[in-house]
Amino acid sequence: MREPVSVRARFERFPATVKGAFILRGEDRDPHQVVFREARVVSIGGSQAYPITMAVATLDVAPRRDIFVPFEMAVTDLDPGWYELECELDVDGRPKTFPGGRRFSVAWPRATVRRGQVPVGREIDLPGGATVKVEQIDCGGDSIKVHVLVTPPEPVTVRLSADGGRLPVLESDFDGSSGRGKVVAYPLLRAHSNLRIDVKGDSRAGQGTLEVRLP
Repeated sequence: MREPVSVRARFERFPATVKGAFILRGEDRDPHQVVFREARVVSIGGSQAYPITMAVATLDVAPRRDIFVPFEMAVTDLDPGWYELECELDVDGRPKTFPGGRRFSVAWPRATVRRGQVPVGREIDLPGGATVKVEQIDCGGDSIKVHVLVTPPEPVTVRLSADGGRLPVLESDFDGSSGRGKVVAYPLLRAHSNLRIDVKGDSRAGQGTLEVRLP
């Protein structure tokens, strides 16, 4: 069921702050009263949440109209990682948490992060009969991209860990016709020596695992 009010965040990322607005929009033919109670920044893959200082506001949201609720917060005290915005609203008296729909990163120290390409070219056999070939890993300053080929094509779920610590997955994208996919996750650090890739197929019969020794 579609929500009567939608929320999205629009912001600019500056070196020390994130500044922008939550945009509330009426999605049906009726006006709605919305109480904007609070907002926060939440770490992706972690348990940290940081409140954004905002006053409680009661808003009348008209059909198909946008209302902008501005915010600004400092990010200098945030740990390196990926974050998203969310807010708590009462829509016609019903409380609900709304995600902001956009992410931003706080950079890891440049010298600590792996960069470049790690060729792999190895396969994982899944219990359901599919084969997942891990082609390569692209390492960047704020994320890695794991490129895979699933044969025959089917959706797969990928979990990553480095030296026993979980690497949160930011997004997964698979082409149902070609079987090619890309998994974007937290970056690999220079201190990491081993990447574990766990893959579960659509059959849910089990999973396959590949250990990649990092150069």
